[in-house]
Amino acid sequence: MSTDDALEAALAAAGLAGATPEQTAGGGAIVVPGPVDQQDAAAAEAAAARPRWPDGAATGVGSLPGTDPRGAAAMVVGELPLLPHLPELPARGVGADMIGRTAGLLVDIAVDFVPSGYRVTARPGGVHRRAVDLLRTDLDALDEACEVARPGWVKVQAAGPWTLVAGVELHAGHRVLTDRGAVREFTASLQEGLRAHVTEVATRTGAHVLVQLDEPTLPAVLAGTLPTASGYGTVRSVGRNEAQDALRDLVTGLGVPVVVHCCADRPPLRLLADIGAAGIGIDATRPVFSGDTAQPAALDALGEIWDAGTPLLLGLVPTLDPGRPVTSRDLARPAFDLADRLGFDRSRLAALAVPTPTCGLAGATPSWARQALALSRELGEAFLDPPENS
Repeated sequence: MSTDDALEAALAAAGLAGATPEQTAGGGAIVVPGPVDQQDAAAAEAAAARPRWPDGAATGVGSLPGTDPRGAAAMVVGELPLLPHLPELPARGVGADMIGRTAGLLVDIAVDFVPSGYRVTARPGGVHRRAVDLLRTDLDALDEACEVARPGWVKVQAAGPWTLVAGVELHAGHRVLTDRGAVREFTASLQEGLRAHVTEVATRTGAHVLVQLDEPTLPAVLAGTLPTASGYGTVRSVGRNEAQDALRDLVTGLGVPVVVHCCADRPPLRLLADIGAAGIGIDATRPVFSGDTAQPAALDALGEIWDAGTPLLLGLVPTLDPGRPVTSRDLARPAFDLADRLGFDRSRLAALAVPTPTCGLAGATPSWARQALALSRELGEAFLDPPENS
C-alpha cells in the first residue's frame, strides 16, 4: 500500500474519508498536513460534518430520584424528546451509583464492594452481577419508552477514566490512580465496555448515541488533593498532558460523539477543550461563570470553546426545589448574559448550548425532578427564539 493509500485508509477508519488539508478528527486526534491559511476553514468544515443532536435540544445530567426504571425512562423520554438520556437511579444502592454502574461496564476487570468502597477483585462477584442486571433493566425500560417516541438521539453516561480510577481501590487498598499501569488497563477496559454498551443502545433504540463521561473528580486528580488510603497524605497529582492524553484516546476510540461533564467549581476547561469532545458540560451558575463574580479567564475559555464550534451543556436548572416559583425565562438569564458577554448572537445558543440541570437530580423530589426536566426543555425551546438583547 502506498503512503497516500495508507493515509486515506487511516482517515476513513476515523470517519474522515476525503478529508481536506488540516482537517481534524474530534478537535485534533488526526491532522492532515496542509497550508496554515486553510486551518480555520478546514476545522469549521470538519465540525460541521460531525453528526449532532437537533438545535434546541435539552437533556438531563443522568441521575434521578427513586427506584422505578420504567417510570424514570418514561418521564425522561416524555420531557426531553430531542435528547433523552438513560436514567441512573442510585437510590437502588450498590451497583447503581456512578462508580458501581461504570465498573459493571468494564471488560476483563472485576470490581467488588468492601467497607471502604469499590475494590478490584480476582473474579466477578455479586456486586458485579448486580450492576450488570440493573443496567440491563434500565436498558429494557429505555427501549420500552422509546418504542413510541423513537427519538433520533439518546445519551448514556459513565464515569470518566480519571473519576473511575480515583473511586476504585487496588487489592492493597490504594486507589487505582496510584498505579499508572492499572490506570492504562482501566481506561482500555472502559473504552471496550463503552463501545459494546453504545452498540447495544443504538441497536435497541435505533437512535444515534451520545456518550457523556462524568469527571467530577478530575480537578482533584490534577491538583493532587485526593487523600491516600491512610488519610495522612495525598495521592500524587496527574500531569495535564497525561490526563488529556487518556481522555483524548478514549474519546477518539469510542467512534461516537462524546461530551465530558464536570460540574466542579473550576472545571479544567482548556484541557477538556483539546480532547476532541463533541461538547463540554458545566454548572453555568457557578460564581466563576456568572454574575459579578465571573472571572475573565473562565469566560475567555468558554469563548474559545464556542469559537471552535463546540457546544456547552449548560447547567441552568437547580437540582433541588428552590422553594419558590421559577420560570424558564428566569433560568435562561445566565445563558443570555454569557452569550452577550462573549459577543455571540443569542440566536446561536440553540446550536451552541444544551440546557440541563446544574447536576444530577438524585437528591430531588420526584415532582421537582420532573419539573426540572420540563424547565430544561423549555430553555431549549427559548434558545431557538431568544429575546433581543435587553
